[in-house]
Amino acid sequence: MSDEQDKAQRSSAPDAPDAPKRIPEATVLRLPVYQRILAELVRAGVGTVSSEQLAELARLNAAKVRKDLSLLGSFGTRGSGYDPGFLIAQIDRALGVDQNWSVAIVGIGNLGRALTNSAAFASRGCAVTALFDVDPEVVGEEIRGIKVRHMDELATLRAAERPDIGVITTPGWAAQGVADLLVRAGVTSLLNFAPRVLHVPPTVYLRYVDLSIELQVLGFYRARQEEYGRTGTGGDERGPLMRSVGLAQGPDLD
Repeated sequence: MSDEQDKAQRSSAPDAPDAPKRIPEATVLRLPVYQRILAELVRAGVGTVSSEQLAELARLNAAKVRKDLSLLGSFGTRGSGYDPGFLIAQIDRALGVDQNWSVAIVGIGNLGRALTNSAAFASRGCAVTALFDVDPEVVGEEIRGIKVRHMDELATLRAAERPDIGVITTPGWAAQGVADLLVRAGVTSLLNFAPRVLHVPPTVYLRYVDLSIELQVLGFYRARQEEYGRTGTGGDERGPLMRSVGLAQGPDLD
């Protein structure tokens, strides 16, 4: 094949699909907030929403909202805004909510039971499929049709039984050992509710949920309410504020 023919063949071939854009963590943290707002708009029968309206409801600036949504694709209509239902579907896809993720909860105390009985997992594409504990009085108990197994069984899980996400709700002193067991079992996504900083391999995704830290942060801002408080309506904000929608806007969030 001549050089000219090769060039012609390559020029007539369809373009390769664009590689998915990398979504920064700050944007990932904002997507569920947009999702909640959009769901309220859908329930209210709103057919379209502009980036300005969404920004006002999320307490952000419109340019940031447009930048976040542009990372999901190009589906807004200039002058018309976004279809809330369609936008929810795109956010669901980006967050993996449109897939089914299996969840194992380790530590079946009050918090573990509450999470097991919660409908929140199912509404976010996750299903609790396994429960583990070490208390002889708890092991063997059945909760929502799932039998609590001894934590030692984590080491013998078959590949088909391996959960996608491990949730740690044990006391702090036991959390690292549980994390080690989950990692050895091949679990690469962990959600830790225990008051303990965990050490995991760099290949493992680890998120923390610590209510005591959140209360301390609120206490910090409450103690400095005048320094960090809002100005009058329409005024500028004088510092990072805790948002009612769940975002803390400050210099560390882009």
